[in-house]
Amino acid sequence: MQVNLTNRQIIAIAAPISLSLVLPQINHMTNVAFLGHLGEFPLAANGIAGIYYLVMYMIAYGLNNGLQVLFARRAGEGNYAGMGRYFSNGVVLALCFSAFAITVTYLAAPAFFRKALHDPAIREAAGEFMRIRVWGLPFLMLMGLCNAFYIGTGRTRLLAVTSLFQEATNIILDYLLIFGKAGFPALGLYGAAYASVAAEIVGLTVALTMLFAFRFPKKFHLLDRLRPDRTAVGNILTISAPLIMQYLFSIGSWLVFFIFIEHLGQRQLAISNLMRSVFGLFGIFTWALAATCNTMVSNLIGQQREDDVLKLVPRIVRIAFICAVFVCLLINLFPYQLLHIFTRDATMIAEALPSVRVCTAVTLLSAMTAIVFNAVTGTGNTRVNLQIELAAVTVYLVYCWVVIEHLRMPLEWAWGSEFTYWITMGGLAFLYLKSGKWRGKVLQ
Repeated sequence: MQVNLTNRQIIAIAAPISLSLVLPQINHMTNVAFLGHLGEFPLAANGIAGIYYLVMYMIAYGLNNGLQVLFARRAGEGNYAGMGRYFSNGVVLALCFSAFAITVTYLAAPAFFRKALHDPAIREAAGEFMRIRVWGLPFLMLMGLCNAFYIGTGRTRLLAVTSLFQEATNIILDYLLIFGKAGFPALGLYGAAYASVAAEIVGLTVALTMLFAFRFPKKFHLLDRLRPDRTAVGNILTISAPLIMQYLFSIGSWLVFFIFIEHLGQRQLAISNLMRSVFGLFGIFTWALAATCNTMVSNLIGQQREDDVLKLVPRIVRIAFICAVFVCLLINLFPYQLLHIFTRDATMIAEALPSVRVCTAVTLLSAMTAIVFNAVTGTGNTRVNLQIELAAVTVYLVYCWVVIEHLRMPLEWAWGSEFTYWITMGGLAFLYLKSGKWRGKVLQ
């Protein structure tokens, strides 16, 4: 479980992560494509509700990313018992955080949507969607914990199996419940919510089945102590809490962005949901390589090979940039065909094209900066990640308020906000890595 500094190992770790990421994006694209055939309104409502759910999921994502760092560090050290200790306490924290997110959604989300959204129909539809969708969070959080263990120990191929079952369930149930096929009721937008919850239950079932089938609980002592261990919980939160805050700020700012877009109109919100679908799918190579960079950096430090970290990061950046160039060429050569998957409205497709051009340029930039930023995460200095995120989000939100809310610029200018975010983040992360202040960081 100790990594080496080779392109072959980078790709061997990243490829299964890519597959595990592409399946959820295909699921989201399928949701949007199905809902797009129902009209502009379901696309718009799904855009707002989907981003809100993503904010809630970021609690789990931050927790599991922190655990991934700890798993990878213990793997580099060969400390199996330490991995099991963190896994057991991760289960406890995942259940607590999911209960918190469900409570917040039921108590605070309706008031938030009333204050933030102008269109009462979108407001009501998004709120009802979330009251259904949020019940998938406990299953998603526990599945994410299993995935963090697989990534941290280099067993990334197992992620693909979980994702395959989860997304197959989601796509099939989407078709049955959105359109009312095979005797199922036609639930439209809400059918997508029920399908997603059911798929997350299936995903967790498969993840746990593999966990026990390969006897990981016995080998790594994963479930030996399900009672909270104050020291272990403290160590997990020391790493994860800044990441949770970081991701909440990051995706929370994106929620603000979509709210500002809703103020421009239903059509602009629907187009932005299309943008999210297309570039979410084609960004999976970047995010897979970013996760790979995170775990490999932590593993190398666990092996006391800190000098190799600055050799590894440029290597992964080059691979990510090559993938991004290929993706951007593909999107710019076939934009009509890609957007036609989601809508047959020729006017909407024509209006979306300028934003497509902007987003492809952002894809090239993020391919480099996301890798560098996740290298900072892998060092275990997650408070620095939070500080960088806060700076990037501040610049981003100022741009959004001026350009979208105040000046009411066209949609492509709104998506230009991504440049401010990634340039700020990438620049600060690069300076931190070059400073060497991360050397000697010890994770308890």
